Amino acid sequence: MSLRVFNTLSGEKEPFEPLRPGAVGMYVCGVTVYDYCHVGHARAAIVFDTVYRYLRHKGYRVTYVRNFTDIDDKIIKRAAEENVPWTEITRKFIDAFYEDMGRLNIAVPEVEPRATDHIPEMIGLIECLIQRGKAYALDGDVYFSVRAFPDYGALSGKNIDDLRAGARVEVDDRKRDPLDFALWKASKPGEPAWDSPWGAGRPGWHIECSAMSQKYLGQTFDIHGGGKDLVFPHHENEIAQSCGCSGKPFVKYWLHNGFVNINQEKMSKSLGNFFTIRDILRRFHPEVLRLFLLTNHYRGPIDFADAYLEDAEKMLDRFYDFLAWAEEHRPVTPDPSPESRLMARFEEAMDDDFNTALALGHMNETLRQLNKTRQETGPRGREDAGFTREAAALLACGRLLGLFYRSPAEFREQQMAVKTAEQALDVEKIEALVARRAAARKDRDWATADRLREELDRMGVVVEDTPSGTVWNLK
Repeated sequence: MSLRVFNTLSGEKEPFEPLRPGAVGMYVCGVTVYDYCHVGHARAAIVFDTVYRYLRHKGYRVTYVRNFTDIDDKIIKRAAEENVPWTEITRKFIDAFYEDMGRLNIAVPEVEPRATDHIPEMIGLIECLIQRGKAYALDGDVYFSVRAFPDYGALSGKNIDDLRAGARVEVDDRKRDPLDFALWKASKPGEPAWDSPWGAGRPGWHIECSAMSQKYLGQTFDIHGGGKDLVFPHHENEIAQSCGCSGKPFVKYWLHNGFVNINQEKMSKSLGNFFTIRDILRRFHPEVLRLFLLTNHYRGPIDFADAYLEDAEKMLDRFYDFLAWAEEHRPVTPDPSPESRLMARFEEAMDDDFNTALALGHMNETLRQLNKTRQETGPRGREDAGFTREAAALLACGRLLGLFYRSPAEFREQQMAVKTAEQALDVEKIEALVARRAAARKDRDWATADRLREELDRMGVVVEDTPSGTVWNLK
């Protein structure tokens, strides 16, 4: 079976046929570096890291580009709140990003451009759009004219007339159309700014990715990825900008991962219902989080809860128990041999739009068979060629998913360190949450108080409000 991918643009699975035989250009929208990454960011990173690994396994030469948005309203706001230069905020959270992603075994892409290093490319693209009648300058700002791009809405399936009818015209009544979006923003006093033909200012968010992707991958490339929340307006606007200037197709295949949900709501900073990667890795080994996020197909939503992480931890324990036993009797070398039944089934699953959930199912089935043989034959089972081949394939499949990258002894040691640290931190964290909830109740902020109660409940903590104050106990 050849690789097929679900293309958001067509709404169908399509055979994967890159523009240049044997080579793939892939751009994935990165993070805006104003805060620590949450589990939703982890999912996007792990999904496209897995896609990257598997494309390379298939023999493609992959140029993977993932950007940093290092200038943005949120960055400027946080710098003002902390009374530090905006560059200090971006440096701090880029460093934190690399630390978090390194722990999750995320491979480093070939190119990691930063928006502020590509201002000239953005200005050149904006000038092209103005010359082609797709954009217009207005008092130091520059806007893209949505009306000048007839295919607007093709990616998201949104009707431009419906969007226009629901738009809030009062946001900026200077624009020719309420849907027109900013390509360049005139600077305000005290804000970082760059010189441009329209005056001092900074780029809009959408133009960044068009300029950076085209610089490193060309005007048309194979794969553009990101979270489902980016389909509209970000990726829709990228298409309009890029095609509006080049007159060529922008991307052949659009891939989008689904949301991480808590109580059936998307996890996000704006909703306040998020957990940072660091929050989770204080309590679980990094491979547990990675495995958990691969247990559902990447396009669908995934519900986040401690119970699901605990299930993933048990699954990972079973894999490492077997690998430790095999290593004791004869070390296993990862071997993606096509003669392996597991490898054939694994590739069949992954060739069907990177179905990691089904691939893991095949790995678990193989593990059960290997353990059955181990129990029946003991160490001499390792002498059987078929047993050795499937054990080697199991390790190879795990590595393709970014798992099993530590020795069993290292995994156990790190897992024990996490558990020891978790026990030491539990009481401190619980007391802090209880105190925050008490303060919220005092301020009659019932929504926050309820959210904190739910968070404590997920930790296995019961709170009771008494006349003398709030007390807590473990379930």
